[in-house]
Amino acid sequence: MDGGSAAEIGILLAAGLWAGLQNALAGGGSFVTLPALMLTGLDARVANLTSTIALFPGQITTALANRQLTGPVGNTGFRLLLAISLVGGVLGAWLLLQTPTGLFAAMLPWLVLAATLLFARGAFGRPLAATHLARGPLLAAQALISVYGGYFGGGIGFLMLALFTVAGATVKAAQANKNALAAAMNLSGAVVFAASGEAVWQAALTLGLASMAGGYLGARLIAHVPDRAIKRLVVAIGLALFAGLLWRG
Repeated sequence: MDGGSAAEIGILLAAGLWAGLQNALAGGGSFVTLPALMLTGLDARVANLTSTIALFPGQITTALANRQLTGPVGNTGFRLLLAISLVGGVLGAWLLLQTPTGLFAAMLPWLVLAATLLFARGAFGRPLAATHLARGPLLAAQALISVYGGYFGGGIGFLMLALFTVAGATVKAAQANKNALAAAMNLSGAVVFAASGEAVWQAALTLGLASMAGGYLGARLIAHVPDRAIKRLVVAIGLALFAGLLWRG
């Protein structure tokens, strides 16, 4: 696969547009880009790292738009959380590159299922009550989320949203912080993946441009699209992807 045929470009443009739209409205865009890349012939591991590279510019844009709302979580400074996220993203990306393709392919359905369940819990579950989590557990949890984010990344937004609200942050502050820190994880992961020489750049560029257009469209539609319906669609896509990967394996 070189990402250059008309059919491949069409698949990637459609997937990128939908993923950007979905990320802006609810999240879970990688549930769309990952199978699209695999459909064009990439193996699971290369598809995952190429998807990370393709989607992070849109995440950076979202994080910058909300930067004025970022700040400390409890008594833990934002810069420390940012540093942990950058380092964890690098470590997770490095671990992915060390994972044999066959092993990652076997793990992928279960990673998708876990991410889908995390998304469903965050989207439809009862909000967790704030308990003002201590600094040490907060940093340890953020470190684990960051490594997972660099390795796979599905569900990190809801993990951080739950973590920061339990630690005492307001919902708006938690949303802004998780957007910025998710962008940091994916940025550091994308740098590692770019340096690895394994990314398929034409596919990443096609997906990335389309996802940015989809993100802009989603931002314009966000007031007009039922939030709950989009979240249900994301969960349905995740479960269908899990079933498809399990059947394919």
